[in-house]
Amino acid sequence: MSDFAVTSPKGKELMSYLPAYYETSRVIKADMQSKGMEMDLFYLALSETLQQFFVRTATWGLERWERELGIVTEPLKPLEQRRSVVESKLRGAGRFTGRLVKNVAEAYDGGAVDVSFRPEAWSFTVKFVDTLGLPPNIDDLKAAIEEIKPAHMAVEYEFRYLLIRDVHEQMTLRELEAKPLTLFAFNREEGQHG
Repeated sequence: MSDFAVTSPKGKELMSYLPAYYETSRVIKADMQSKGMEMDLFYLALSETLQQFFVRTATWGLERWERELGIVTEPLKPLEQRRSVVESKLRGAGRFTGRLVKNVAEAYDGGAVDVSFRPEAWSFTVKFVDTLGLPPNIDDLKAAIEEIKPAHMAVEYEFRYLLIRDVHEQMTLRELEAKPLTLFAFNREEGQHG
């Protein structure tokens, strides 16, 4: 007859609270195993529920965040993009400033963003510093900025692309072949895109 083992982490913890002579009892071990498995599931559910209270870790609770903020839920979008929309909306409250635009844009992009204003032209530029090519959810970012900016201001977006000076004698042919064409600039304005 084989010895019955307690495999549940919480079951093992429960066994540790009992006197040592219960370590040989198959009945007590089976009891601690079944109770431990239930506690394991309970603690897992608690942990999962706690994650829903924070935008960056929310999964099934993300829909509630979106509904609360008036965001249309798009379940086919990747979770990271949906989270960035929610986070941007949360950051986007308050008076319109460069800091506000920067916070909103960085929530979408995840990298550094510079914002520069041209008051004489009633416009500002959002420049992506760390990201090469177009950020994956640029349309959501543009919609969020349209929502927070004053109607009379124009916005331009400046993206960073790989230029000849970035690759010439800097990358091997194998490294270049691994880069998607969307990361390269093919116009003279060196990465400007509106």
